[in-house]
Amino acid sequence: MQARLATGWNTWDTQSVTTHVLLPEALAIRVGIENQATVNANAFLATALIGRQGKDEERVVPGPHSWDGNYSDLTLNWHGRSMRIQSAHAGADLVLLVTPLPSDKENHLPAEVVFSAGMLWNRPGRVEKNAERITATMAGRVVPIFLAGTDSHDPYVPVTGPYFSAELAGPVGLSTGTARPLQEIEGLIAAAREKQRLASAKSESTQVDAAIETVLGWDTIYEPEGKRVISPVSRIWSVGWGGYVLFDWDTYFAATLAATGNRDLAYANSIEICREATEAGFIPNYARAGKWKSSDRSEPPVGAITVLGLYRKFHDRWLLEETYPALLKWNRWWAKHRDRDGYLVWGSDGDNPHQNLDDGSAGTRAGAILESGLDNSPMYDEARFDEKTHQLAMADVGLMSMVVADSDALAEMAEVLGKPRDAAELRERAAKYRTKLATLWDPATGIYRNRDLVTGELSRHLSPTNFYPLMAKVATPEQASRMVAEHLLNPAEFWGDWVLPAIARNDAAFKDQDYWRGRIWGPMNYLVSLGLERYPQADVAEARKKLAAKSLELFLKEWNANGHVHENYNGMTGVGDDVGSSDRFYHWGALLGYLSLQEAEQH
Repeated sequence: MQARLATGWNTWDTQSVTTHVLLPEALAIRVGIENQATVNANAFLATALIGRQGKDEERVVPGPHSWDGNYSDLTLNWHGRSMRIQSAHAGADLVLLVTPLPSDKENHLPAEVVFSAGMLWNRPGRVEKNAERITATMAGRVVPIFLAGTDSHDPYVPVTGPYFSAELAGPVGLSTGTARPLQEIEGLIAAAREKQRLASAKSESTQVDAAIETVLGWDTIYEPEGKRVISPVSRIWSVGWGGYVLFDWDTYFAATLAATGNRDLAYANSIEICREATEAGFIPNYARAGKWKSSDRSEPPVGAITVLGLYRKFHDRWLLEETYPALLKWNRWWAKHRDRDGYLVWGSDGDNPHQNLDDGSAGTRAGAILESGLDNSPMYDEARFDEKTHQLAMADVGLMSMVVADSDALAEMAEVLGKPRDAAELRERAAKYRTKLATLWDPATGIYRNRDLVTGELSRHLSPTNFYPLMAKVATPEQASRMVAEHLLNPAEFWGDWVLPAIARNDAAFKDQDYWRGRIWGPMNYLVSLGLERYPQADVAEARKKLAAKSLELFLKEWNANGHVHENYNGMTGVGDDVGSSDRFYHWGALLGYLSLQEAEQH
């Protein structure tokens, strides 16, 4: 599977969306831009990323990116210049086309495009240039590279290794394998673009399918340390973490999204995050470049429901065989390490030799909250921390619901794999926590609430996680109807123009609109929708339909305007661009659009 994925030309390099890499050899062609000026204003753009926000940094507007890299398209705006960069495959070859676009300021000199070639990740190979071509020689393979334009031979561009440079007075092309004139390259690009358009048009949900393909296309990279293709949340996050970072539930959600069009990529993401399991047996909060991971804490357990969903869609038993052992250990870990008086709580183990040393969070209250994945949620503002057990002394409705759903999913997997003892164990664990979860139902307000395990008091805060008992099928049909009518569709709490906020609108923290304090998150809408799906009664089904429609509207708002897929969105305005703490191309934002695909499958 990884061998199939890690083949051919694609934007595999974490560092730049304008770099194209040939796998498995790791030959890279980098596209750099020189801003030429008549006075002291020359600058060189060596790398480009989607979503950079600095004053003088590039702005990348992502266009279509096919799953296999056969076509990619983006617009780059930098130093008052605009250009379009497109790529396509011509058999085993790559063609690139850089086209200058009308700019918002007068430039007396044209920009210059620089195509440089070299080997990535210390892979073996030799790259040389003569008058007409650049030649890459690798084990068993020779790849010639040709410029379709006039080489300016600029000796001052800050690159190492062989390169072509050409002024962007008009379109400039590049091809591998065969010297192709500009007109032929333009034709190949146009044909690939049309093929991509027709492929997207086959779906009734064209916009959403195309958006998911685009965001996963641009966010998927090759990780050379593990020799694998993965889909981190965004390139900006990966660069900041030293090359890549895989977060627990984020990566499972990437697998769900990839399943809309690329089974291998869906499997790869679900398998690779399972393989990051710690020695203690849990999937870590994060795993990053340098083989470092959070050994003090996990994150929300959505792995089994994800893998079971993939199995139900594609029916490959081997996927269950590959992931089941890690998922089972993780499920048992929650019961062993996060059980407090029969309830499940968040925690952070500080007494291990591999704890996080840099931010000081291991074994602390802050680390325990980070395990929830809801870093600054008001739900935990008053939660007490037990210094001896390194646990929050608060029964968490969301965690308990996810572990019950996880146990149910694993029990079904165990039955498929012929493991009846495991299945019995898992169903017993699900029953245990269902019983305890039922005690968190508040008949006075008609919803499940977190409980302080020191005072016994129910929490005053409400979040979408309070609806997760629907996913665990703990609520009775009557309780589900109350939760939907009195809370989900209540404009004083969760309903409104833009839904669902991460904390109820009548919570004092909602006005903060800071990360999990009032903003809207794709994964929350998705998990609430999964819960609604388990109750076929008309009122709940109608609420699910409304949630899908509202989520799609929110998703398309900035997708259509800016090509952005946000980490989170303002709960008042539906805008994602209003803060710097919302990554502009964070793949789980596409879950908001994914709900409409789920809804369509129901009818």
